[in-house]
Formats: sequence, structure tokens, C-alpha cells
Amino acid sequence: MCVMKCGILLFLILLSTEFVSRADGDLASMMDFRYFRCVMKREWKCPDSEINFFMYTPEHPHKHFIDPRYPKLLRDFGWKKTRKNVLIIHGFNGTYSKSPMTFIRDAYLSRKDYNVFMVDWSVLTRFPCYLSALSNMKKTAQCTAQLYSAITQAGGLAKMTTCVGHSLGAHICGMISNHLTEKQYKIVGLDPGRPLVSAYGSRQFRLGRDDAYVVHVMHTNAGFLGEDGLVGHADFCVNGGRLQPGCKGHAMRIARCSHFMASCYFAASVRKRRRLVGIPCDSTCPKERGHWGIRFDRKAVVLGEEVPDMARGMYCVSFEHNEDCPFD
Repeated sequence: MCVMKCGILLFLILLSTEFVSRADGDLASMMDFRYFRCVMKREWKCPDSEINFFMYTPEHPHKHFIDPRYPKLLRDFGWKKTRKNVLIIHGFNGTYSKSPMTFIRDAYLSRKDYNVFMVDWSVLTRFPCYLSALSNMKKTAQCTAQLYSAITQAGGLAKMTTCVGHSLGAHICGMISNHLTEKQYKIVGLDPGRPLVSAYGSRQFRLGRDDAYVVHVMHTNAGFLGEDGLVGHADFCVNGGRLQPGCKGHAMRIARCSHFMASCYFAASVRKRRRLVGIPCDSTCPKERGHWGIRFDRKAVVLGEEVPDMARGMYCVSFEHNEDCPFD
């Protein structure tokens, strides 16, 4: 029994590492690989029935299915050229329709100045299929780039469009630019996923500051489920960056809760329910308690829409909270 399980695991690891090392799409002729409840996409055609897009607007807060092949239909569903656009992408074992991704969606809708697009790739990233989820990130990014192009074809401006991704979704945001003639203007990475990504992820496979003109990153479980150190142009190390107050239980639950808190904090900052101030500090994250390495050559910034596009370096954020932030 162990030999069989170990053999399957080794095979999946080989498939996953092959994907990461061969990012040029030369596997297009292979069929999708399905095992147990898992799916590993091997055909690079978009649109794909297992990658779906839904749009919400302030006037119509209920979802509308969007087919990127028909950008002219966006207006029929309430899309407005004068509003800004945000693409929200969940991570491993997540979904567009559950918290905390819905917190981010509702926060943007509450502002009344955004068209909100949710990317659903939940079928391709369900538990326990982490290795196949890593592989499926490329296909998800490719198809989401088609949505991004549809928005610009309809008249949306790149400078008014932001991709917000949590965990593996943050890396997908970065990978979208690989499929565009002009890289995105702004990406917000919420605790970008770390397991295996740091070991096998090439520059094309993981979020970096070259993926957009403005890349902001929030760290809440750095060094474990989330990436550590400086990832974007401006990074925010929250409460030391590793463990968040209010997260309780066994070690893995605390880590998972801390990982998801990035989405909750960001939603609060977008909605302006919380004034989260970033103090310039040295580039390490996570940090030991009380050892921030405060810098005086840069100004403090407020998280959310107020972060200047030209902000650079690491910022430390500290605050206590008692708010419940449920996640499914």
C-alpha cells in the first residue's frame, strides 16, 4: 500500500516540477490528467468550463456570468467604463463565493466606484490537490488574461484595473502579465502562497515586482504558508508578519487563519473600516517581536486605496483587533 501511495506521490511531484520548469506551453497536445478528485490541466485552450468569471456592480450586486469572448456584452450587465475595475482571485481550496473573498468583493462594491470581477478556479484547486493546483495556475492565468483583455477592449483603462489575489491567487495575478502584450498596471498580493512555490517557482511562475508597474504585497503568515521577505514594490508586514492576533487552535489552524487574515485586513482597509498605517522598516518579514528596524528615510502610508503608487520597500503594520473574520 505504501509503495503504491509513494509511487503516485512521486509521479505527481514529477508532473508538477515538469510544469514549472517547462513554462513555454509545449505540453499543449497532452490530455487533462484526472486522479481521485483532482484535475491537472494539460490543454491550453480558453475559455475553459472549469475556470469561470462573474461580474458584480454597485447597481447589480448579484453575479453575472461573463464570457470573455464577448466584451460588448459587459455593458448589458451594468459594467461602466467610468468606473475602476478589480479582478479578485482566490487561492488553494478556496472559492469565489465564500469568505473571506466575499469580504473583498463587498468592500469594493461598497465604494460604488468599481466593477468587480471574481475568478472561480475552485474545481482546479480543491483539497487535497495542491500539486495539481500549482500546475493549473498557468491555465487559470492564461484564461484570466482573456478576461483582462475583454475589459480593455470594452474601453476599460489598464491604469484603472487592479488584480487582487490571495495565496496562489496572488501568483496567478502575476502570471497574467505573461499573456498580455503590455503588463498590468497594478497587482495586490495578499500573503502570496509559499509551499513548493519558493522551491520550484521560476520568475514566470510566481508574483514579483516585474509583473506590474505597481505591486503591493501584504504578509500575515510569512515564511510558512505565505512568502517572506520583500516581494513587490511595497510590502506590508502585519503584526510581525507570521501569526495574527485572534487566531487560535492547533498550529496548522493558527497558520491557516493567519494566512487568510490578509484578505480580511485588506477588505477592512478598502472599506475604510480600519485605518491601517504602514511604518517604513527594514526589508525582513517575518520579524521578531519588537525588532522592526524602523527607517526614517521614507514616509508612513495608509493601507488600501491610499497607498501611493511610488511607495517602495517594507512597511510594518501593528494593531490589535478582536473582530471575528470567519473563513470557510
